[in-house]
Amino acid sequence: MKILKFFLLFLGFQTATFSQQLESILLAAADAEKLTQAYIDPALKGVVYSMNDGWYTTGETHKLFGFDITIGANLALVPDKDKDFLFRTSDYNFVSSQIGSQENVSTVLGDDTDGTVFDVRIPVGDGTFKVAQFEMPGGIGEDFPLKGVPGPIVQVGFGIPKNTDVKLRLLPNIGVNDKVKSFLIGLGLQHSISQYIPAMDESPFSLSALVAYGHTKVTYAIDDEDTTDDVIVENGEAEFKLNTLSLQAIGSVDLKIVDFFASLGFGKGGSKLALNGDYTLSYQLEDSNGNTIGTVQETITNPLNFKANVNSVRLGLGTRINLSVFKIFASYTLQEYSNISAGIAISVR
Repeated sequence: MKILKFFLLFLGFQTATFSQQLESILLAAADAEKLTQAYIDPALKGVVYSMNDGWYTTGETHKLFGFDITIGANLALVPDKDKDFLFRTSDYNFVSSQIGSQENVSTVLGDDTDGTVFDVRIPVGDGTFKVAQFEMPGGIGEDFPLKGVPGPIVQVGFGIPKNTDVKLRLLPNIGVNDKVKSFLIGLGLQHSISQYIPAMDESPFSLSALVAYGHTKVTYAIDDEDTTDDVIVENGEAEFKLNTLSLQAIGSVDLKIVDFFASLGFGKGGSKLALNGDYTLSYQLEDSNGNTIGTVQETITNPLNFKANVNSVRLGLGTRINLSVFKIFASYTLQEYSNISAGIAISVR
């Protein structure tokens, strides 16, 4: 499943469990994009929520030239409603399921690992039909911790004047192998609100505001690994782009060994996944009586382009254990795709 493999290689996971090529859905012609969008949409949304979290572990900002280095992970939890989608034959032009005219089909992050077989029948215009068959892969939610979408946290924070922290995420070329090229950058600003409230100066409470932006681009070279199937790939490439934005108010209480923090804010973002290259599709040619009378091939270029935009109010709660300069943290963010964050940081205030 090459598109999924690209997607999950970016997240650091292996997908050897699946051999079915997602490119076979291209045989569905004009229905391919709609069908694949429904299948992959939870992953496109989940990665936005996952990569848009884990920016903070306290409402307190650094003193001038203070710094922290944070390494951790996010996990966006896919709601049950997005683990399958309703397929109705009447909503499509050329595809039908072998099970029935209406059924629930697993999305990529669903629990059902069984694939769904679809028939394709496309009128040519002279009384003949292009005919093919493909299998939509099942869900791979079981392959992920808590069936969620993971994302890395590699971040540096630095104190600047005006009780403000600059936060930077930068992962150039984090590819798993030579087929993958990737780039991740993020920039955040956390500004102390406590400094404007004199009563908070000597208290263990801190309040701040955060704005954070992230951008990711990943490309994955697609080889034609199965030369016996009905799809020939040339110059194949999957391209993924992601943009995120987070606005939050953060409060925390410092109890020396243990801190507690909370946030209220808004997160949004968008992700795009494009399938580029040349794809030669092979069909059986049938007459109106269903008799095979030959084969036909056609080549399509840059055939698929998916996108998902998300926005959600978010409420976060977390805790941090302070072991001198070492900090161990965990948090939970309630939103459309709720998120779990955990990790460790070195922090010098």
